[in-house]
Amino acid sequence: MADRPPLRGEIWLVETPGQPYDPHQPRPALVVSANARNWHSDDLTLVPILSRGTFGPTRVAIDAGTGGLPHESVLFCEEIFTIHRDFVSRGPLGPPVPDELLRRVVRAVRRALGDPVPEP
Repeated sequence: MADRPPLRGEIWLVETPGQPYDPHQPRPALVVSANARNWHSDDLTLVPILSRGTFGPTRVAIDAGTGGLPHESVLFCEEIFTIHRDFVSRGPLGPPVPDELLRRVVRAVRRALGDPVPEP
């Protein structure tokens, strides 16, 4: 892990211990937990990023280069997870994602939790 904890909006590589047969380890994930929590807690809340997938109300496209990603990808907001910082292996991959993208991700997470969230 880096000299500092991951920050909200950054993309880091994480080892997902509940997915031992996933050949894509470590997997990129977007940090969505608040910075105060990231600094003072042993764990982080993240949204996994996959290189492909179908789109829907709980999935958000992310362009190549955004946050340091090498290719276009999809944020699977219905698969939000919390993980101990020891499983964060490398990052950030680049600068934080734009605020508008982070807002779209948070709306998609809320939809995944059953909150009726209209588009802005």
